[in-house]
Amino acid sequence: MTTRSPRPDEVPGVSYRFVSREEFEEVRRRGGFLEWASVHDNFYGTPAHAVKEQLEKGNDVILEIDVKGALQVKKKMPEAHLVFIQAPTFEDLHDRLSKRSTEDERTVARRVLVARHEVLLAPKYDFVIVNDDIARATRELVGIVKDIRRTRRREQM
Repeated sequence: MTTRSPRPDEVPGVSYRFVSREEFEEVRRRGGFLEWASVHDNFYGTPAHAVKEQLEKGNDVILEIDVKGALQVKKKMPEAHLVFIQAPTFEDLHDRLSKRSTEDERTVARRVLVARHEVLLAPKYDFVIVNDDIARATRELVGIVKDIRRTRRREQM
């Protein structure tokens, strides 16, 4: 869930559930988030029931969340595996964000500044992937997921 407005290529209910600040706050007050954070003047959160439902079905759940949220998940679910994905350089990150044309230069600069602080938390993650080549980074992530599944199956035997 997020309180920010949808970007042009995003589909409500698919990309995110876009909600008002009031609705977000109500879910937060009820303890309905696995994790939540205020990021770039907007709220983002992962509804706990949605994750629980998928895990109970035996499905993997991959969350694309900021470092604050990831560390909240790890605290609530120590069995979770954290993968930190980073751009090769902060200049590359700036260029990627600028090319999206979804935010003004001031917002892009602020996001790069936040990323400079977030990268300091990468050692708290289980894995780090440098996204310098999307195909290789994707293969690496898929390999990590497969290794985790194999390990989980062995532990269940």
